Order: sequence, then structure tokens, then C-alpha cells
Amino acid sequence: MNLFAEIIKEDIQKLPLRVFGGNIHVIETQEDCKKALSKLNAEDTIGFDTETKPSFLKGEYNSPAIVQLSTDEDAFLFRIQKIPHLSPLYQLLEDLSITKAGIGIADDLKNLNRVTPFTPQGFIDLNNTAREIGIKYIGVKKLAAICLECRISKSQQTSNWENEELTEAQQRYAATDAWVSLLIYKKLKLRHYSESGLRT
Repeated sequence: MNLFAEIIKEDIQKLPLRVFGGNIHVIETQEDCKKALSKLNAEDTIGFDTETKPSFLKGEYNSPAIVQLSTDEDAFLFRIQKIPHLSPLYQLLEDLSITKAGIGIADDLKNLNRVTPFTPQGFIDLNNTAREIGIKYIGVKKLAAICLECRISKSQQTSNWENEELTEAQQRYAATDAWVSLLIYKKLKLRHYSESGLRT
């Protein structure tokens, strides 16, 4: 698909559904967090996203429940309300040498900062990248359609991310969102846009 083509909702619905098919790791303990970060810290680029329990009352605020970080083959879902010490995770989020690619991440980072103050480094918001290079449409659904020629389900977006146990559907959804950001980043990079042009 032409990156600069027009796309409408009906076009997206005709595309094949794509979901993450790799290994999903739900991280709830300090030991699991340590193991996950040892793998993620060896990567140059990872996909990033967060999930938060939806608020239905005016003025109600919920802290992020999950931070998703994905490689090509592994997605790590950090249940940050269950992990006692988050400083090792935040160190990765401050590591300039590891590129974290996400879509519409300003609110994600702001809300994570409310949990633990930190200085985000190495992040790329692919919405900004899309605008800079002339792509008319932003958001994970439209960028996935344009860049990857697939559609992404958002059916679990408003589910309860603070449940004691995440359902398989929630796990697959959360993993897919972070993984797709990684794929879109790589797709744009392959289109000969330099990494310095992508980095924000």
C-alpha cells in the first residue's frame, strides 16, 4: 500500500487481522522483572505502549496498569501495580541507547511520570513521524493499515486492566499494540528515512 494513499474505515475492514504470535510474558514479580529487563536491555529497538483501566466518572483518574515492551519475538507485559520496585524498568525508559517506538505516547509518558518521576529518553512517537513525512493519517489502526496492510483489533481497549488475572484476549491485545509499533517503525526506517529523522 502507498504510504501516502487515502484510506477510509471500509478499506481497513477489508484488510487481514494481525495479532502478535510470539511469546507473551506477564511480569508480576521482581524476579520476573529482572529477567525480562536483562533481555530488553540487550535490544536496540523495542515497541512501547501502556494500558490503563478506563475511567467512567468525571474527574476519576486511574494510574497505568501495564507497560508493554516488545521485541520481534517476545512481548513483556509489566503489571506495574504488582511489581514492588519499578526503578529498573524506569532505568530502561530513561536509556537513550534503546529506541522505544510507540504511537500517541505523550499521555502514556505523562501518566507514568505521575507514578514515578523520570526523564523519558529514546522515545519515538510514530504519529509525529507520520506527520513529518507527509502521511495523512495517524493512530495505530490507520498506521497499521497503511504501513503493514493489516487491521488491528481494539476490542479489549476498554477492558479492566487491573483484573487479578489478565485474560488471554487482553494479553494478546496488549502484546499486539506494542509489537505493531515496532513493525511500523521498522517499515518506515526501511523506506530510507534515517534514524536521526525518526528520533524525537
